[in-house]
Amino acid sequence: MSAPKPLLSVAEALDFLLAAARPVTDTETLPTIDAHGRILAAAQTSQLDVPPADNTQMDGYAVRAADCASGAATLRVSQRIPAGVVGQPLEAGTAARIFTGAMIPSGADAVVMQEACEADGDKVTIRHTPQVGEWIRRAGEDIRAGSTILQAGQRLRAQELGLAASVGLANLPVVRRLRVAVFFTGDELSMPGEPLKPGAIYNSNRFTLRGLLQKLGCEITDYGIVPDTLAATRDTLRRAAAGHDLIITSGGVSVGEEDHVKPAVEAEGRLNMWQIAVKPGKPLAFGEVDRADAGAPAFFIGLPGNPVSSFVTFLLFVRPFILRLQGVQNVAAPAYAMRADFDWPRADRRNEFLRAKINAQGGLDLFPNQGSGVLTSTVWGDGLIDNPPGQAIARGDTVRFISFSDLMA
Repeated sequence: MSAPKPLLSVAEALDFLLAAARPVTDTETLPTIDAHGRILAAAQTSQLDVPPADNTQMDGYAVRAADCASGAATLRVSQRIPAGVVGQPLEAGTAARIFTGAMIPSGADAVVMQEACEADGDKVTIRHTPQVGEWIRRAGEDIRAGSTILQAGQRLRAQELGLAASVGLANLPVVRRLRVAVFFTGDELSMPGEPLKPGAIYNSNRFTLRGLLQKLGCEITDYGIVPDTLAATRDTLRRAAAGHDLIITSGGVSVGEEDHVKPAVEAEGRLNMWQIAVKPGKPLAFGEVDRADAGAPAFFIGLPGNPVSSFVTFLLFVRPFILRLQGVQNVAAPAYAMRADFDWPRADRRNEFLRAKINAQGGLDLFPNQGSGVLTSTVWGDGLIDNPPGQAIARGDTVRFISFSDLMA
């Protein structure tokens, strides 16, 4: 009997996945206002300075600083400049009433906020000694014409769209949506709303995985629950491969007589079965399913069936793989050093990902039941503690914490 293969580390498995990814190259152009959540296909540069001209940060008076050196200068108000109006050159010995965002008139070199001024008819007393440049936003201090403002591979959030709009970009090139097929095997699975037969369970993974894929901006085809037969599984794989970049299943990839996903993928393509030193999780299948038209095969990932195992392995492996397929280079979620307010004395030989919650004292509390079927831990928790193999945790220790908000951003 051959010796069992050593378990892959989390880093080894992830490196293999990311190296195998073939980023989608098809692009489309969308109006900037409709591009939220999409992946930018090409770097964007600004054709103008932002702001385009010197303007005021405050409501107040535009002045020549030299005219106000006394700290109590009385000046004639020569003009009024709202935002969007171009003022006249400022005469020496005068001030211009000016409002936030308005262009600084030529000749002025400072703005005095209105709280430091006393207006009296067409005169104003400046009770302040301004410095040259005070309360003035300089042209181009945010963005210089010709500079790159957005990089290819960025996910477009609200702030990226605002930045693009600020330089006048009405449209943006984006990567087409990743096409992902999902299906689930197991004659014991039922859908919510159906009577639960003896021995049956509701298919929670279908809802969890679809939600995660939607959050990543994928175009999803759901083939539902596939009968536990080799023929049905192969047929679904062939149909899914025809129009999708990635196929994801949950459960059914072990070697039992009723586990048909593994032989089906091997018959329709290629499969690597991995045992990963991760808890919860451990089994993960990765491979490809060939297309009938001999085009590029669809990637295949088979997740474990236990609800928490499926959820955690998706976040650790499928999420970064999908991001890389979308053209994103930085796929790692940030980890934070935080204080453990609990004891975890039983170190495991695998890399554990423990569900934890941030408490009112700024430390972490641990969900009491870390079982791979306890889905309530994922709702209660704020994220995962990345606990290395063989590592016990004592109250007060510093641990690595990965927030769900970053993993599902």
